[in-house]
Amino acid sequence: MRSLALAILAIVAVAATAPARAQRYDPDFPFCMHVVERRSLPREDCTYYTMAQCRASASGLGYSCDPNPYFVGATASPRRYHKRHRHVN
Repeated sequence: MRSLALAILAIVAVAATAPARAQRYDPDFPFCMHVVERRSLPREDCTYYTMAQCRASASGLGYSCDPNPYFVGATASPRRYHKRHRHVN
């Protein structure tokens, strides 16, 4: 019984020291591509501004595109850059 407890403790200690692989959900982009590759864990590639852009990148690879669940929308105020640009008619 004692050896079983020590074995479990050793496994937990090794698992706790292994580097964790984080999911990448970038809140600045509204669309993510779900990437599943051989010999690696599934991941999210959230670097797409449009669904069409994501689908074009995923085309032929068997990946899927979904809305980013952590997208926060436009964070900059539209008035912030108003004076920087001059409108030309």
